[in-house]
Amino acid sequence: MAKILVVDDELDLELLIKQKFRKKIREKVYDFVFAHNGFEALTKLAEDPEIDMILSDINMPEMDGLTLLTKLPEANPIIKAVMVSAYSDMDNIRTAMNRGAFDFVVKPVNFDDLDITIEKTLMHVLELKKTMQAIKENNILKMYVDENVLNFMTHKEFETSLLSNETVDATVLFIDICGFTAISEHVPANAVVSLINKLFDMMVQEIIAQTGHIDKFMGDAVMAVFRGEYHLDRAIDAALAVREKMHSTETIVYGDKTFKPDVSIGINSGEMISGNIGSASLKRLDYTVIGDAVNLAQRLQGVAKANQIVVTEEVYQKARESFELKKIGEVTLKNKAKPVEIYEVVS
Repeated sequence: MAKILVVDDELDLELLIKQKFRKKIREKVYDFVFAHNGFEALTKLAEDPEIDMILSDINMPEMDGLTLLTKLPEANPIIKAVMVSAYSDMDNIRTAMNRGAFDFVVKPVNFDDLDITIEKTLMHVLELKKTMQAIKENNILKMYVDENVLNFMTHKEFETSLLSNETVDATVLFIDICGFTAISEHVPANAVVSLINKLFDMMVQEIIAQTGHIDKFMGDAVMAVFRGEYHLDRAIDAALAVREKMHSTETIVYGDKTFKPDVSIGINSGEMISGNIGSASLKRLDYTVIGDAVNLAQRLQGVAKANQIVVTEEVYQKARESFELKKIGEVTLKNKAKPVEIYEVVS
């Protein structure tokens, strides 16, 4: 049901409106609200944000219709006004249109013509609302979906290639906040969320600075992927920056509990499958990377201690000319038949 505000100091017009549109009022197509001047109209708009459009006279006491037009963008930027007036000389029409009127109807009113004008105006307002809603949803979407995914969604072949994938050479990075589970048991839920969001934001800044993208947040852990030239070097630089930033963060005190933010990090590089993983039937997909190289990076993070950045021997061989690393030794990792030799990135 469309809500229409009629602004006119002629009381007879209210009766005429109710008579001429009685069928659409009964069928709940239109709902009319009435005001007798611009000041009353602004009060009605403030009280009822559901008003879709205005039918306004020009000549009214206290505040005329042309002045009302100048107030509408601040009162409601989407609402559209149609002027309904006997003052139909070109100067008034031009002034009304220049001040944002959507259309102009001349008195005495042809109600069939007015009905068509109302329908046209409401259709325009509906399109504006859809556009505003799309912008709002897009801004919200940006908070939940990585920019790389949004860019992928704009490709023409997006819908036809939802479940397609590609093999890429990339580096994946897993960062876990050490000891966070323990502190979360003794801290209010809202404080836990606030803290983890603050720490995540600090990490994300360093990952983005090295042109990596956030694949997902997993509880108190972050998964990031680096592609393109020097993807391994950029991932290690990001990990070092995150570790330094976390290590330099002051100890957080909650009552008698203290928490020092530290991270454990696993990095691995190699071939992995990139694409939308999930269910087309459920319409739930995750644009991510999978494969043995990804699984191994997560296992490396699992064996890393606080402030450690752990890599495989293969990564060590690729990175040793650019970074200082030291050998940790052999470890047994889940789903690995043989022990894996691991190294720690020092600087």
